[in-house]
Amino acid sequence: NEPIGCMTIEYLSQRLCEDDALRQELGLSWHFIKSIDADGMRLNEGWFDGPFTPTNYARHFYRPARREQVEWTFPIEYKSLSFDDPLPETRALMRVIDETQPTLLYSLHNAGFGGVYYYISGACPPLYDTFHQIPEWFGLALDLGEPEMSFAAPYAPAIYRMLSSTDMYDHLERNGIADPAAAMGFMASSAQYAERYGSFFLIVEMPYFEEPRVNDQSLSTTLRRDAILQALDMATEHDAWIREQYAPVESALRLDSPVRRALEDFLAMSAGFREADRQWVMNDESTNRPATQAELFSNLYTSRFYRLLNVGLLARLLADEIASGNDHRQIQAASQAATERLNADGGNLEAELDYRAIPIRSLVGVQCCAGLATAAYLKQE
Repeated sequence: NEPIGCMTIEYLSQRLCEDDALRQELGLSWHFIKSIDADGMRLNEGWFDGPFTPTNYARHFYRPARREQVEWTFPIEYKSLSFDDPLPETRALMRVIDETQPTLLYSLHNAGFGGVYYYISGACPPLYDTFHQIPEWFGLALDLGEPEMSFAAPYAPAIYRMLSSTDMYDHLERNGIADPAAAMGFMASSAQYAERYGSFFLIVEMPYFEEPRVNDQSLSTTLRRDAILQALDMATEHDAWIREQYAPVESALRLDSPVRRALEDFLAMSAGFREADRQWVMNDESTNRPATQAELFSNLYTSRFYRLLNVGLLARLLADEIASGNDHRQIQAASQAATERLNADGGNLEAELDYRAIPIRSLVGVQCCAGLATAAYLKQE
């Protein structure tokens, strides 16, 4: 569900081939993998041509179950987390990393909604101002609200240390989860694998949709702690509704599809992370202050966008069952309920937002400039 990098590679590879001066100025060798998960990309094609709205995106959204994500199935041995059975695509990427031992490993991700933010593998203060300026060049805003994960460690506003499965494990363990390995389901990432070669790792998370409140630093009248707890409560209620729809039809499902596995994986993982975050938010004094408008927006609106995606998965898998000839009465009823919920929640969210779909050219520009700036910095180092 993160295809912008394909367009970035399309542009940058052609530019490097055609622009001798740029290629010589950079003085670097480049290795491109245009799509590491072609099957997953194919399952997102339904929203590629628009209309570019949160509801249509959710209707055709697919993200693999954790065990099927190429980025997060690298080998690891950490405490009770043990894994050495990578996907074939992950093994291919491991071989590429082994052969090239890259100075820079630039994983071309993008987010769904909000603003621009960065993950890096280590501190690089000379790049922070550049990272903050690049989105402005293309009319985009930094995301100054809540981090993607509560344990993300910031180097600077909207610039975080790369998330790792070891940090994830420790967060769950610190906050009372008895079996972090079972709760998290994530293995090691490509960034963790490339650490053996001293590779610098960069991700630029860019949204498809943005809204003016994503970088509003004025204070609200709501405690950050209360806003986070409200988001957790809404997520719990939302997940309960999905389970209520799914449980009665599960035994009648016929397709063992990637969409079904993705939804079941989401239902399996969500409760443990929320339980840990409840413990964290009640004990971390950084949450005991007024939330900024950006933080409030993250908790009350951005979170709704991501919950919409799970309703979309449910509606999609049920529609796929019916299209395959499964005419079970309960599946038809659940499909209608899921589609109605998707349309209602999506319509309400869109009505409450002042959002815009970001031009692909702008997203490609941010990814290209951030990657080139980082490569130039590393060459000087």
